[in-house]
Order: sequence, then C-alpha cells, then structure tokens
Amino acid sequence: MTELTVRTRSTPAGPVVELAGELDHASAPDVRALLPGLTLGAGQQLVIDLGGVTVCDSSGITVLLAARNHALAARAGIALAAVPARVSRIFHIVGLDQVFPTFATAQAAEEAWTPPN
Repeated sequence: MTELTVRTRSTPAGPVVELAGELDHASAPDVRALLPGLTLGAGQQLVIDLGGVTVCDSSGITVLLAARNHALAARAGIALAAVPARVSRIFHIVGLDQVFPTFATAQAAEEAWTPPN
C-alpha cells in the first residue's frame, strides 16, 4: 500500500505543501486534488517541500508539473524544497531542473521570495 502524508501551511509568501512518503501513481491524484483548494495570489509563491519523499515516479513528476501550472494560472511562482538526490537526478536527466527553482529548505525558498510591489 502506498502511503503519502501531505501537510499544508500558509506563509506570507504563499502556501507550503510538505510531502512525505511515496509520490506515485496511487498518491499523485490526492495531491493533484488539493491544488485547487490552495489559496495562492498573484505574486505569491507555492513551495512544494519534497524532503520526506522516498519515491517519486512519473505520476509524481506529472503532479509537480500540475502544481506549476496551477501556480502560473494564479500568476504566482513555484519552488521546490529539499529535493532528494534521486529525484534531483531524474529532474536533471529530463530537463526539469531548468523548470523548477529549487532550494535546500522550505525556509530558504520562503526567504528568497520577494513580495510584489
């Protein structure tokens, strides 16, 4: 059985989604389903914290792209935090390291955010 824990929190920069466990074909639909419910304003930033992710398959990558599309539709940014080495390696191979800004921690991503004027 696939298990994924999802925790969300709000910051002045925007929502932070913390994932822990397996982000795969069984759990990705649940993550995708929570995206429309995230309060994300223009100029804010959606942070996806992958520090607790143990598995990320193609369905997981697809849901991260859906999160990016959700952020862009809100005229907001997106950042990934604490990307595990094995996921980072996959991102590099397929070129997604050029699409997603990444930070060592969610805190670092929040600190890098600049409020709109």
